[in-house]
Amino acid sequence: MQQRRGISSFFFDRLLPVGTVVAFLLVLWYGFAMLLNAPFERDQAARANAEISTSQLIQNTLSQDRPVLPAPHQVADEIWKTTALKKITSKRSLVYHGWITISSTLLGFAMGTALGILLAVLIVHSRVLDKSLMPWIITSQTIPILAIAPMIIVVLNAVNISGLLPKALISAYLSFFPVAVGMVKGLRSPDLMHLDLMRTYNASRSQVFWKLRWPSAVPFLFTSMKVAVAISLVGAIVGELPTGAVAGLGARLLTGSYYGQTIQIWSALIAAAVVAAVLVTLVDLVSRIVMKRMGMVR
Repeated sequence: MQQRRGISSFFFDRLLPVGTVVAFLLVLWYGFAMLLNAPFERDQAARANAEISTSQLIQNTLSQDRPVLPAPHQVADEIWKTTALKKITSKRSLVYHGWITISSTLLGFAMGTALGILLAVLIVHSRVLDKSLMPWIITSQTIPILAIAPMIIVVLNAVNISGLLPKALISAYLSFFPVAVGMVKGLRSPDLMHLDLMRTYNASRSQVFWKLRWPSAVPFLFTSMKVAVAISLVGAIVGELPTGAVAGLGARLLTGSYYGQTIQIWSALIAAAVVAAVLVTLVDLVSRIVMKRMGMVR
C-alpha cells in the first residue's frame, strides 16, 4: 500500500507536471516550426504556379532540409544519427564533440571553484580585501564574455598556449564568480552566538573556520557550484567560437551556421542543454551525499 502511494506521489508530484510542460513546449515548437517554415513553401508553390493544400503545406514545413526552425522530430533524428549511429571517435559524432567541450568545462569548473573558494576565504578574513577585492569581483562580470574571450585566446596563442587551457580559463572566468559570492555568504552565515561561543572556548581562527564556518558554508558552496558548472559549459562553448575550432559543441554550431545547417545547430544546442542538465544533476547528487554524511539532511 505504501509503495503504491509512493508511485502515485511520484507520478502526480513530479512526472505529470514535467510531462505537461514538455508536451506544451513540443506543441509550441511544432506550431512555430510550421509558422516560420510556411513562407518558403508558399513561395515555392507560387513560383511553380501550383496550389498547395493545407495538409501538404504542414507536411512540407516539417520536413524541409534547411528549415528556418527545424521540427522536434528532425532534431531528435539528427541527434540519434550523430550519437547512436556514429563511432565515438568519428568527428561527426556528437559524443566526440561533446567530450571535447566537457573536458574544458570540467577543467575550467575546477579552476573557477578553487579560485572562488580562495577569494571567499580571503575576503571573509580580511576587511581590507573585503572592501577592495569584492567590488572588482563584481565588476569583472560586467565585461561581456564575447568581448573578452577573443582577447584571452589571442594573448595565450601569442605565448604558444592553445588547446584545452584557453577554453578552460574562459570557463573559470565565468564560474569563479557565483562560487566566490556564495562562499562569502556561507562563511558569514554562522550566528554571532556560535562565534562568541567559539571565542569563549579560546578557539583559534583555523578551528573556527574548519569547525564552524566551513560546515555552515557547505550548502551555499554546492548551490553555487550548480550555477558555476552550468555557466562553465557556456564559457567552454564561447571559447570555441573565436578560435574557429574544429572540435567541440561550439565547432558544431560554427559549421552549422557557415553552411546553413539549422538542424545541426539545434542538435548541438539540445546536446549542450542535456550536458548541462547532467552536470548539474551530478553536482546535486554529490551535494546530497556530502550533506547527508554531515547530518544536514535525512
